[in-house]
Amino acid sequence: MSATTRRRGPYPHVETLMVMGFLLVAFLMACILWVGAWFATRDSGVKPSSPVAMVADLINGSYPWPGGTATAVSVGLGVFVLLSAYGMGRSVSRYSRKRVKVDRALPYLASLTDLAPATKQGVAETAARLGLEGLSPPGVLIGRTVRSGHSLWGSWEDMHMDIWGPRTGKTACRAIPNIVAAPGAVVVTSNKRDVVDATRGVRAAVGDVWIFDPQKQAGAEPTWYWDPLEYVGNSIVLAIKMATRICSVNRPAHARSDAYFEPAAEDLIANLLLAASIDGRPITDIYRWITRPDDTTPEQILRANGHDMSADAVDALITAPDRQRAGVYGTAAQIVSFLIAPGITEWITPGRNPNRPQFHYKQFISEGKDTLYLLSEETNRMAAPLVLAFTAALAEEAENQGRDGPGGRLPVPMLFVLDEAANVCPWKALPDKYTHFGSRGIVMMTILQSWAQGVATWGDVGMAKMWGSANVRVYGGGVLDTKFLADLSAASGIFEPHTMSYSRKNTDFWERNLSRGSRSEPVLDVPDLASLPRGRAFVQISGSPPVLVRTMPWWEGPYADRIRASLAQYEPARPVLSKQTHRSAA
Repeated sequence: MSATTRRRGPYPHVETLMVMGFLLVAFLMACILWVGAWFATRDSGVKPSSPVAMVADLINGSYPWPGGTATAVSVGLGVFVLLSAYGMGRSVSRYSRKRVKVDRALPYLASLTDLAPATKQGVAETAARLGLEGLSPPGVLIGRTVRSGHSLWGSWEDMHMDIWGPRTGKTACRAIPNIVAAPGAVVVTSNKRDVVDATRGVRAAVGDVWIFDPQKQAGAEPTWYWDPLEYVGNSIVLAIKMATRICSVNRPAHARSDAYFEPAAEDLIANLLLAASIDGRPITDIYRWITRPDDTTPEQILRANGHDMSADAVDALITAPDRQRAGVYGTAAQIVSFLIAPGITEWITPGRNPNRPQFHYKQFISEGKDTLYLLSEETNRMAAPLVLAFTAALAEEAENQGRDGPGGRLPVPMLFVLDEAANVCPWKALPDKYTHFGSRGIVMMTILQSWAQGVATWGDVGMAKMWGSANVRVYGGGVLDTKFLADLSAASGIFEPHTMSYSRKNTDFWERNLSRGSRSEPVLDVPDLASLPRGRAFVQISGSPPVLVRTMPWWEGPYADRIRASLAQYEPARPVLSKQTHRSAA
């Protein structure tokens, strides 16, 4: 059992309580009769004695009942008492229904003193220490403590990991409020348009808004483009990084990779990316080279620009035996197959309208005020590789600029909200980067739907590493993974409830033996966490005991009106069904 469970075995005083209850009801009835008798005889000289004595006198016949007036008053008073008791019972019942069962564990969780560094004053002091004194807001909002009602925050050097089940309010309570309040640049990944519609109008007042939407998740048009080769430049190291990120999306976690063809195809893609970047070509040219294995153009470009080793690698594949070459080039063609879709390439090349503005990722970081939304269907091979490459390029550049900035940090913190991270942005290197980003002024909020999602993307070790590296870990309910919930239950702490056992002889009602003791139980057990109601979140903050918080949806925050205005402007209008449509549906 847990701290939320009140009863622990049979109560040893049931019989005593029943006797006491009977005596209380009898005394109350005696009082009602006494009031009726007193009212009927108040003007006479014969008044009733005490309630108990009067009832005894009525029973033995020494006191005559005053008659109709006393009866009427007693009945009326009895009805009033019954109605009052019924009303009080209904009120107590309604209050009990409104109470959240899990809140009974509050006395055993963190107090406000334990959470001092995460209060608004605490994170403001941390911001001052980081040279961000006066920055508003002072950190990333988590929620309000159920126990005291104070707001809790993550500082501008804390990293966040969130696990919320489907439709538990993660977007409304975590993503949207912190996106609109962020003082600096924001990068958001998602597979739905709701977060875009709710926040883009508010963020437009801070800086430019960019929406990367190759699959029309938010209905955005390619009014600008990003050239992935800008990241590659003249570096084979960066070309290899980009190739690795692109290939990782196309390799399912459960699939066994080929020991030769997949690594060779990845190397080929890296060398072709470098060749296209050096020669100022669009990224689509690498697909043309892959579909023409005899084309020596990339090898010539690499050799002419001093990349002899890369040129030799490409030449070795071109001159390899036919079956070997076909296997490598065929695998590479599958990996970069997204380059054949015009709807995709229009977002990463000048395309049909080269006069469109180009997104420069280094400038986005240095200006530190714009907002970028990266949208893709869940782990879709057409857009997810680009979303991953885009996100990683931005995070890496933010890390570099933070390293070279005053104090080794970005002058204004940058927020990454990686909603549906395992589906849209499965960055394999993220667990290794997590702790380092915070020291550079880069705040990551990774939001998953389950622990299993993270394991499928980063493996058991990687997911455990990222969860352990986060300074703020939030569980918002809606998960039925008993192993994960058991770990949270263990982290909730233990308490020592008093226990009592008794025995008695059947021949003697009052003779009994009582023994008292205690036992260790979790503050919150697995059923408590599995049934965590909407509006509550279990939060672990580094250096503090766990705490239950009341989540803060955006409509309860200071940006509610501006968010509603953004939704009214950008959210698709709901269709109005005509009478004919209703008749057809019927």
